[in-house]
Amino acid sequence: MESGKSIDIKNTKNTKNITNITINIQPIGYVNRKILEFLKEKLRHFFGDSEILRPVEINRFCFDSLRKKYISTCLLKSYPVAEITLFVTEHDLFADRLNFVFGEAELGGKRAIISLYRLRPEFYGMKDGELFRERAIKEAMHELGHVFGLMHCRNPSCVMYFSNSILDTDRKSWKYCELCLAKLKSRGIKLNL
Repeated sequence: MESGKSIDIKNTKNTKNITNITINIQPIGYVNRKILEFLKEKLRHFFGDSEILRPVEINRFCFDSLRKKYISTCLLKSYPVAEITLFVTEHDLFADRLNFVFGEAELGGKRAIISLYRLRPEFYGMKDGELFRERAIKEAMHELGHVFGLMHCRNPSCVMYFSNSILDTDRKSWKYCELCLAKLKSRGIKLNL
């Protein structure tokens, strides 16, 4: 699919045709304003609208002192939301039996969280601002896909492919594959890709 083409996904299952979705971006603690603005503009283009909310303080009860990381599930559930909200943090996260996560989301819910910590090329001894932005939008699209009910995809090029490492993230696209787009279509969701 070419960039700039509109994918008009029609109502096929008595669901509301969602043509303008607002994605709230909620910084947790300090988050670089440039990356927040980048995400806001991209998500506004893809989904219809996006706003950056005022930062909230990180919930210190979600910190695991043994692992020296925050528990993503705890953070995800720490803050009330009324609309779809993408939490963004600079802190390292982990969940369940995983050593780390790039993000997490409520499947079919309203909350998603991404961590910029391991998305930064500096974490791997590199410096590349474009690569960092690309990784951030991939992770945001992935976690928002879960919010819209998508599971992990077997297509390694699809944004919904599970990233076991940063190499998986770098290999995949920021776009949903045709199968995942069809699933979004069945839910009445319109994207501008």
